[in-house]
Amino acid sequence: MTRAARPSGPRRLPRSAGLAVAALAACAAVACGKPNYLQSPTSDVTAQDWPRAQVTQHVLLVSIDGLRPDAIGASKAPTLQRLIEEGSYTLDAKTILPSTTLPSHTSMLTGQPPERHGVLWNNVLTADADLVDVPTVFGIARARGYRTAAFFSKAKFQSLQRPGTLDYSQAPGGWFGRWSSARTVTDVQTHLATSRPNLTFVHLSDADRAGHRAGWMSDAYGRAVTAVDDAVARLLSSADTAFGEGNYTVIVTADHGGHGFGHGSDDPRDVTIPWIAWGRGVKAGEMEGATVHTMDTASTVLWLLGVDEPADWQGAPVLNAFREVEPAGVVSGQN
Repeated sequence: MTRAARPSGPRRLPRSAGLAVAALAACAAVACGKPNYLQSPTSDVTAQDWPRAQVTQHVLLVSIDGLRPDAIGASKAPTLQRLIEEGSYTLDAKTILPSTTLPSHTSMLTGQPPERHGVLWNNVLTADADLVDVPTVFGIARARGYRTAAFFSKAKFQSLQRPGTLDYSQAPGGWFGRWSSARTVTDVQTHLATSRPNLTFVHLSDADRAGHRAGWMSDAYGRAVTAVDDAVARLLSSADTAFGEGNYTVIVTADHGGHGFGHGSDDPRDVTIPWIAWGRGVKAGEMEGATVHTMDTASTVLWLLGVDEPADWQGAPVLNAFREVEPAGVVSGQN
């Protein structure tokens, strides 16, 4: 893997502690660099080449950064509680170590542990590579003719924006760029008004930011979870319009939890995450006794779309979250 390209401008922070804090706050508040929008050329593979054994033709994968499972009930988040009540779920899924954002999301989207995908850094400044160097769920699905889209809300995700794997993707620019859930979902809604991706990934960052600033399970953290819940409600409404009610499958999960003002350890509050499936093909009820790992998410997405996962993936489809359904089939004229 090649060394990451750095944003233009000096890397050293000001000597004054006050100026350093101000510079970092400014970077966190705005993109701190030009946003990274990526659109790949149209694939030669068409919908007629889609697998015919898929459960669904549209998967919406939502990752809520820093969401502890117990925060869903504590915050009385109505949309997430609805998905739990109507879908299949576990509030005892596990992420990887280190339980940090970019390594965890890379495992979520590649079906591989960190020692295989090689992403151990967690920000642009310490990156060891420009791009993740192993197959992602986006590239594998797109190679079978599916359309893919990803809406990342932190600059560090640019390493997952591999050309040729995503029909459309976006991420903030700079070193510490971050977008709110409200802004990200507005962009998703705009995209779904004209496009119908088969795999749509949406990353929402508000809860993680509040956890670092005010503490996990603080009042501010609870308000952030509520804001994310509102964003998920907007996503579902837009998906109903774009794909049709009952014609898509949703997976909602997280990269890590947290305690105090941070995360990254093997503390259960850091590594325990929610995993919720809802929509087409999903059976209702808690997956009691199920062992779900974040690497299983990528495998489940491909299984839902009828695509075989790579033989060396360490994830496995979460089959006990789903019932038997007639294959979604191939619909001509998908856009």
